[in-house]
Amino acid sequence: MKEVGDIDEQTISGDALVRALAALANPHRLRIIASLAGGRNYVSQLARDIGMSRPLLHMHLQRLEAAGLVAGTLELSVDGKAMKFFAVTPFAIQLTPGIIAEAARTLIAPSGPDTEP
Repeated sequence: MKEVGDIDEQTISGDALVRALAALANPHRLRIIASLAGGRNYVSQLARDIGMSRPLLHMHLQRLEAAGLVAGTLELSVDGKAMKFFAVTPFAIQLTPGIIAEAARTLIAPSGPDTEP
């Protein structure tokens, strides 16, 4: 399985697993991943495609990027405008009780009912 950031089904750390699952546990972020699955897109067009404001889209893209699920690059258009493009990074997360148990042994993040990744 290809490694993305620190997401690899054989050696995924507990913290990487928590970040990835937390990032994917939001319907807006799932829609963003689904839209980007067809190919990379720049923020303004992506916002129009999924019917979301650019500030809200940026917030969700930051969360996905921090989890290693998307990657952004800044490019200049022919007329000199800066455009931020995002694309899905190849990833696969396989969950089994054994993988979760191994990942849990490596958790660094605090745990408890009031903690959020």
